[in-house]
Amino acid sequence: MIALIQRVLSARVDVENTTVGAIGPGLLALVAVQPGDDEPRTKRMLERLLGYRVFADEQGRMNRSLADTGGELLLVSQFTLAADTRSGMRPSFTSAATPEEGRRWFERLVELARAAHPRVEIGRFGAHMEVHLVNDGPVTFWLETP
Repeated sequence: MIALIQRVLSARVDVENTTVGAIGPGLLALVAVQPGDDEPRTKRMLERLLGYRVFADEQGRMNRSLADTGGELLLVSQFTLAADTRSGMRPSFTSAATPEEGRRWFERLVELARAAHPRVEIGRFGAHMEVHLVNDGPVTFWLETP
C-alpha cells in the first residue's frame, strides 16, 4: 500500500461539482492499493497515517502526529500512485491492484481509520474527483508498507 500524504490547512474532494469530503487542518492522504496488500499492511498504513510526525511541536520541529494534534484526515483513493513509470512515455498499471481488490482494502482502511480517529473524510472510490488543498509548508511525504 502506498500513501502520498500532505499536511494541509484545508482540503476537499468534489465529484460532479458536489463536495463529498472536506477537512480543516490535518492530512490529505492519496492512497493506492497494490497486489498482495492485506489486513496487516492496511493496519500498518493506518498506524503510519495516524502516527507519522509531520506537525510542529513547541520548538517548531516536526515531532507531532495526527493523533497527537487531533487533526483531520481525508483519504482519497488514487490507483495511479502505483503506476510503473520506469520506462516509456505511458504509465503501466500492472503494479496496481484490481479495482475490486483496491476497493476492498481502501474501504477497510477507511473502516479502521474511522474506528481509531475522530474525524475522517473520504473521496469517492472510482469517481473522477477534483481534489482541492492548501498544503501547509509545503509538507509532502511518500509512505509505503512493505
